[in-house]
Amino acid sequence: MKTLTEELWFNTKNSIELVNITPQIEKLVGRSGVKEGLCLVNSMHITSSVFINDDESGLHADFVKWLEKLAPHEPTAQYAHNNGEDNADAHLKRTIMGREVVVAITSGSLHFGPWEQIFYGEFDGQRKKRVLVKIIGE
Repeated sequence: MKTLTEELWFNTKNSIELVNITPQIEKLVGRSGVKEGLCLVNSMHITSSVFINDDESGLHADFVKWLEKLAPHEPTAQYAHNNGEDNADAHLKRTIMGREVVVAITSGSLHFGPWEQIFYGEFDGQRKKRVLVKIIGE
């Protein structure tokens, strides 16, 4: 069995960003030499996420708007967690969008459905965070 473990690091310019990381993951799959297996992509911070969806700017704007309705940043006093930090909304947004994805590897490539891409979702940005990539297979 072959394995590859890597960490990707992010430090976004904005507090909320959705970043397509599919090309970086595809390069790691190629480097792993795995032809048949699984690829885990996991956010290692409690205010960011990894998810799969379409790479379409209107959809991304809809995600941000929808998440802000579900877990608005302001007023920060509405959250019991905001005692010294004001990122309770980011924890909730992360829970909604998810912690990780697993994608099958078939014939040495990520085995996606139509339009699927992997995204890093940042909800409390402007500081260094990491994503774990673990590839396992033959």
